Amino acid sequence: MPAPERLPAPGVSAMGEHEELLAKGELTVVGRIREASNAVLLCTVTYGGVSADCVYKPVKGERPLWDFPDGNLARREVAAYLVSEATGWGLVPPTVLREGPYGEGMVQLWISSGAAGDGGPPADGTGADGSADDGTGDASGLLALVEGEEAGEGWKPVALADVGEGRTALLVHADDPRLRRLAVLDAVINNGDRKGGHLLPAPDGRLYGIDHGVTFHREDKLRTLLWGWAGEPLTGEAREVLGSLAARLAEGEPLATRLAELITPAELAAVRARVAGLLRTGVHPQPSGQWPAIPWPPV
Repeated sequence: MPAPERLPAPGVSAMGEHEELLAKGELTVVGRIREASNAVLLCTVTYGGVSADCVYKPVKGERPLWDFPDGNLARREVAAYLVSEATGWGLVPPTVLREGPYGEGMVQLWISSGAAGDGGPPADGTGADGSADDGTGDASGLLALVEGEEAGEGWKPVALADVGEGRTALLVHADDPRLRRLAVLDAVINNGDRKGGHLLPAPDGRLYGIDHGVTFHREDKLRTLLWGWAGEPLTGEAREVLGSLAARLAEGEPLATRLAELITPAELAAVRARVAGLLRTGVHPQPSGQWPAIPWPPV
């Protein structure tokens, strides 16, 4: 029997193909990603003679959180993917909700980062750069610590960080349009955990964000390393995308109907309110001061 064909990383037109593979394919667990806060399993998925690497997060492996209902982090990950797709930016890897070897869970396409030709996740469950994270890959070139209080050309300041021995350094992120789009998406979905390790630059130049379980809360929970544009005007592209998204979130629209199956009515209403607020103010949000602005640990 011939080996299954390996499906390449998704282009915009191939998202549906990947969704079908993830939703209908046979999942085979090949390892567990170490040190993730919830159960994260590396798998292969095979369907119709095609296979790919993916991540499976069973609901049974979710650690309870005080501010999120038990057993629904996987649904929030799928909701984040749907909103990302609605923007047209393709910032979240293809993600589905389905039954797996350990019950219902989120299944997401593995995106290899690093040099082109990276064949997939290491067999020992470490990240693509050897780090023991939950599939983060390498975000080098997007985040840095610099001496002094000036970010420098091409960088946006975030906050001063304690680097030990009484010393501080300025945490900065790249003034990168891909990151700026992701900052807008995070504001829409109310991402409470945008760490540096959740940024996945792919070999083809695209950027993905992963780990969206703590999103869509009806209260302001935005915690991110991407505060560099806080208070600055949104780009014309972002305003256009948000206007289109507002229409797609209207009652009875397919996106709104699908999100209603994944998050609560109050949370869906909050998504609409956040989009409307961004359009009304026309600027990137700023920290509220009522919630820690930067996730811990930041990477």
